[in-house]
Amino acid sequence: MNQVQPHSLFTDFDIALFKAGKHFRLYEKLGAHLTEVNGVKGVYFAVWAPSARSVSVVGDFNYWIQGEHQLNVRWDASGIWEGFIPNIDKGTKYKYKIQSNNNGIITEKADPFALYCQKPPETASVIWDLEYKWKDKKWMDSRKDKNGLDKPYSVYEVHLGSWKRNLEQDRSLTYLELAEDLVKYVKETGFTHVEFMPIMEYPYDPSWGYQLIGYFAPTSRFGKPQDFMFLVDKLHQAGIGVILDWVPSHFPDDAHGLGFFDGSNLYEHPDRRKGYHPDWKSLVFNYGRNEVRSFLISNALFWLDHYHADGLRVDAVASMLYLDYSRKEGEWEPNIFGGRENLDTISFLKDFNEAVYANYEGVQTIAEESTSFPMVSRPTSVGGLGFGMKWMMGWMHDTLQYFKRESIYRKYHQNDLTFSMTYAFSENFMLPLSHDEVVYGKKSILGRMTGDEWQQFANLRLLYGYMFTHPGTNLLFMGSEFGQRAEWKFDGSLDWHLLEYGYHEGTRKCISDLNELYKTNPALFENQFSPEGFEWINYADHQNAVLSYIRKGKNEKENLVVVCNFTPVVRENYRIGLPSKGKLTEIFNSDKVEYGGSGINNKKAIKIEKEPWNGRDFSAELTLPPLGVAVFKIS
Repeated sequence: MNQVQPHSLFTDFDIALFKAGKHFRLYEKLGAHLTEVNGVKGVYFAVWAPSARSVSVVGDFNYWIQGEHQLNVRWDASGIWEGFIPNIDKGTKYKYKIQSNNNGIITEKADPFALYCQKPPETASVIWDLEYKWKDKKWMDSRKDKNGLDKPYSVYEVHLGSWKRNLEQDRSLTYLELAEDLVKYVKETGFTHVEFMPIMEYPYDPSWGYQLIGYFAPTSRFGKPQDFMFLVDKLHQAGIGVILDWVPSHFPDDAHGLGFFDGSNLYEHPDRRKGYHPDWKSLVFNYGRNEVRSFLISNALFWLDHYHADGLRVDAVASMLYLDYSRKEGEWEPNIFGGRENLDTISFLKDFNEAVYANYEGVQTIAEESTSFPMVSRPTSVGGLGFGMKWMMGWMHDTLQYFKRESIYRKYHQNDLTFSMTYAFSENFMLPLSHDEVVYGKKSILGRMTGDEWQQFANLRLLYGYMFTHPGTNLLFMGSEFGQRAEWKFDGSLDWHLLEYGYHEGTRKCISDLNELYKTNPALFENQFSPEGFEWINYADHQNAVLSYIRKGKNEKENLVVVCNFTPVVRENYRIGLPSKGKLTEIFNSDKVEYGGSGINNKKAIKIEKEPWNGRDFSAELTLPPLGVAVFKIS
């Protein structure tokens, strides 16, 4: 006997929006919702399974027996099955048992809209709620002013499972423990934002979270949904923004996941050439199917809505944009115009960005896009994809390649550094030194630096000084801020004991001071995406391997002069051209003794003389620290 009572949260308008790919609040309707019907408490279930012959809710409340609680199919051809089951409560484990019209195939699936999941390797969904009393009103009210494209944006990228471990119990920290340790550390080190690698539920630890199953559930590895809310809340109270990695590019084919959900290719594209990712052996969403678009955009808005996220970094955008991505000739089909662009993806990404920016003030979307696809971070109104920012992968590759070179050879490769400025303002670029650069034989960022130990750390501080003063925002993967020596391991911990040693703690202090420099000098952020914010002094001093440039804000009195010396030679009486009279005062130097440097600096203010140099009427003589960057204020 079926113990499911007829009940629905859907209106006709909901169904019309869902079918049109324009319902961006599906999480309010689909899934499992604690409610009360006719004075009886229980749970309303709703699941999309258009190829199903029957759908049963199975769980620990009915001994996982199929048919005991069979949902009712809607009459409107939406493919939604729904119903109210009385007398079950929060914490109940459940799945959907689906018998398909497709050859009678039977699947047992986790709820795509589950708010909470069992801890892997267990696979059931868990009835839960999202009740939480937020205390971040001050942040949320002022977020628009703190999270804009003309504001400081220095991001600390974190993998929650391996940032720090409880050594006594040999486990990762919980969300609640991270709310103490991580928040305090990020605040002290000065980053403006934290970016979490995917925290949505995922079955396989070595995927680092990039193969999702529970798109609406923070992973239960570290605690309950409210515990993760508490972590975000604490970060906001500390004035730190939160960016979440979001993965609409692919999903795993685990038996309890989205793949072949109702015995058909429901979420994935049915054409293997578009629906299977050869690199990751995973499935690719059908971006042309309206209901799938509603699912994905609803998911994006869910994290902004219920978890107060301040931004979404969208993973692997390049793999979504191109039909021939990682495919050989004959393994892909051109679009209707004969091109290689995935037109459905382009349309989907535009809809996604429009929905995010229309519904939430003060948030940003960031594309991990590694190709020259045009106008990724330009508004959809002018033909762009609509992202707020795009990762500057070319800068990352060229710069790390340069820093691997022995300093004696750098004069022949200065173009590796200067080339980025030829396209720096074609997009709103974020400069990333991310997790991908410190795994699988690539070495740590410190391990890429050339020379003896002193030179390696000097090079590292120079790299960071150059990075923070280059136009654009920046992102640094955890551990890189103190010179982690080993490659990142997802199942380990950062080597926090290294902070007991001078060079490592000195590097962390250097990063802290660079963050302060960035946050307190408008010249470094007001025009960070505009050519008005940058001017070369001299990019052609190959012989000395020196670069000099001016960073400019809206007030020219706040302009900064930056000089980078990429060799271990101290350069005294080094002259640079300047735009006006006055004096130069050094406000940052990566060669400070407290950082582990040699202490070469410009202690006194330097008079700017009326002597032409570098094509300018004025100039000044500086002392350049070895393998160092010096930043000056003009007054």
